[in-house]
Amino acid sequence: MTTTPDLTSLTRLGAGCELHLPGDDGYDAARTPWNLAVDQRPAAVAVPRTVAEVQAVVRAAAAAGLRVAPQSTGHGAAPLGEGALDDVVLLRLHALTGVTVDPTTRTARVLGGTLWEDVVTAAAPHGLTALHGSAPDVAVAGFALAGGLSFYGRRHGLAAGSIRAVDVVTADGALRRLSATEEPDLFWAARGAGGNVGVVVAIELDLLPYADVYAGMLLWDREQAPEVVRAWVEWTRTAPESATTSLRVMSFPPLPELPPFLSGRDIVVIDGAVLESDEDAAALLAPLRALQPEMDTFARIPTTALLQVHMDPPGPSPAVADHSVLGSLDDAAVEVFLEQVGPGTRSGLMFAELRHLGGAFGAPDADGGVLSHVPGEYALFCVAMAPTPQAAVAGRAAAFTVVRALGAWSRTSLVPTFTETRVDPSRFYDGEDWARLCRVRDAVDPGRLLVANHGI
Repeated sequence: MTTTPDLTSLTRLGAGCELHLPGDDGYDAARTPWNLAVDQRPAAVAVPRTVAEVQAVVRAAAAAGLRVAPQSTGHGAAPLGEGALDDVVLLRLHALTGVTVDPTTRTARVLGGTLWEDVVTAAAPHGLTALHGSAPDVAVAGFALAGGLSFYGRRHGLAAGSIRAVDVVTADGALRRLSATEEPDLFWAARGAGGNVGVVVAIELDLLPYADVYAGMLLWDREQAPEVVRAWVEWTRTAPESATTSLRVMSFPPLPELPPFLSGRDIVVIDGAVLESDEDAAALLAPLRALQPEMDTFARIPTTALLQVHMDPPGPSPAVADHSVLGSLDDAAVEVFLEQVGPGTRSGLMFAELRHLGGAFGAPDADGGVLSHVPGEYALFCVAMAPTPQAAVAGRAAAFTVVRALGAWSRTSLVPTFTETRVDPSRFYDGEDWARLCRVRDAVDPGRLLVANHGI
């Protein structure tokens, strides 16, 4: 029998913390995540602006018999739809933001809801940057604490490996600092299991000493996909760790707001970054440029411009996706991929992406967190737009079809930031690490007050 929670303790939070309950005028706007295809319906939405308010929300939720789900932007909200938040206070952290850069130690302190765009912009005047994602409006915490694949990653590893310290509010409402010397077990668990450990209110990150980078994209019509996909896969087999790239087969509707080179077109794009001199980067890319792309933007650019290279949507969008991690891709795998999304096909996807892994992405770090590496050679990420519930059903089926077709080359592991369905979270971690992670979660939150998009 379901009982109605007592919201008295929540409503006593006072004017300092913005609170929205079902039926309030601001509830629908407050509960809506970046991924507009996800229908989050929490018991309440709280928007704290200070750490003290975060602590108050956690304690009030516990007193009300509710759980707490921290969320900044909601890019990865998909597992939290369909009743997952019925007894949960959604703790939106987008008002708790700020960046402080220390150029001497090459670090940044980032408050819990801060976006990557703000970090990269703050670091750039010092000739520094970060292991950021491909989109400017993704929150640092959700990305880095779930591993995080950066275009610097084949040389520098997962974004989680750049985390020096984490400030969290745990399930008891206490504020704790986690580092290699302060609560090391929780620090280990936070770097890969994030919101399962606590509400992250600040992160300290190591920065990278790059003021600019050789990066960009190559673009062809999809009719050239057979040639381009085969060449890129062959190229990745010997590409150095300095090169982190992805290949996408993309389809765009004929929309006037899109630039002409995208509107109404089916294309193939290779993009990423090459951490080499201009001369060495050009030599490395020569085999791909020999395929005569109609657009070639690879050049030396400011690190802030790398956030635009991947052409992620500029604002909230409705989408569904499926994902797998693949091992080595032989000729048969390439042919299967082309059969699904190559010329003449109608996959129903906006894009099917192969992200090159390996290098430092795949190197375990004894001093890293629970998620210090991703075993595998490529991440397959298939995305469909989902403006209606019917489109969402069709899009999930389309994405799953491609993932299933490449099942013979898939690994058991998954990348959390690419996983937008409910899965067994043990697939993110090595077996022994999974057992240890469960013990740490049991100790810090035995009542499972905290709700993560991939809950332990």
